Amino acid sequence: MTGSRLPEKQKTLQHEVFLSGLGLFTGEKCSIKICPAEPNTGIVFQRVDLPGKPEIPATLTYVKETPRCTRLAREKASIHTVEHLLSALSALEVDNARIEVEGPEIPIGDGSSLVFVELIEKAGFKAQEQERRCLKITQPLFWTEGEISLVALPSEHFRISYTIHYPHSPLIRSQYYSFSLQSDAYKSEIASCRTFSLYEEILPLIEKGMIKAGGLENALVIKGDQVLNPGGARFPDEMVRHKVLDLIGDLALIGMPLQGHIIAICSGHSSHVAFAKILSKCTNSECRL
Repeated sequence: MTGSRLPEKQKTLQHEVFLSGLGLFTGEKCSIKICPAEPNTGIVFQRVDLPGKPEIPATLTYVKETPRCTRLAREKASIHTVEHLLSALSALEVDNARIEVEGPEIPIGDGSSLVFVELIEKAGFKAQEQERRCLKITQPLFWTEGEISLVALPSEHFRISYTIHYPHSPLIRSQYYSFSLQSDAYKSEIASCRTFSLYEEILPLIEKGMIKAGGLENALVIKGDQVLNPGGARFPDEMVRHKVLDLIGDLALIGMPLQGHIIAICSGHSSHVAFAKILSKCTNSECRL
């Protein structure tokens, strides 16, 4: 595993942009302001609504994963559901940004990352003097637990091949999608794909107050062999495409772009983070931004 220079320069935003909405899990009104940042800053969240305005870098050190989202925490400050925003920033190759957050969660939007892609594009991009570095996979690595497997293989590009298996769902069953990460392809093939759940799984969570703002406006809900959302699914395989979206966001917590082929089978946020930690251990001080 080596650190390798990319030909591109580091990139930040040209202007700050703002978004508000509800948090999926907390149900609270939240807002974010994505601001330009200096080279080598990385992606940093800041809870500007808390005393001292604590900062939480978007790195594996601060991950406190929860079953259905990725949460960052530092001392008494935390932020839920960072993965969709991080996915969009990673796909659009934004290396440095400061994200001011009011509230305990990133707004969920429609459950996809498209709102963040459009917001970032609205801000515009600014090239910076420092060169980007990437984590280049030079030997096979794997992580497995039960039916869950993640593998990293050498590749000239960052590619994700994802398989999900829901044998108890007559609609989903097994889905497979392989995707080479490029900004334009991400916007057209991945960004609009929403988080999803089986009706019988999500209903008890809503009733218990564990998902306070969940509904058809911000998630794809499947009951039996039907999609309950008006208009149905955006792609026949929208579910596995959203898993690709999530994995891009979770792997962004390594703190640098990846060059390699990631194969994922039945994985989720916790396993993504566990595998990202394995990959990050293969870096050294010369590899990091």
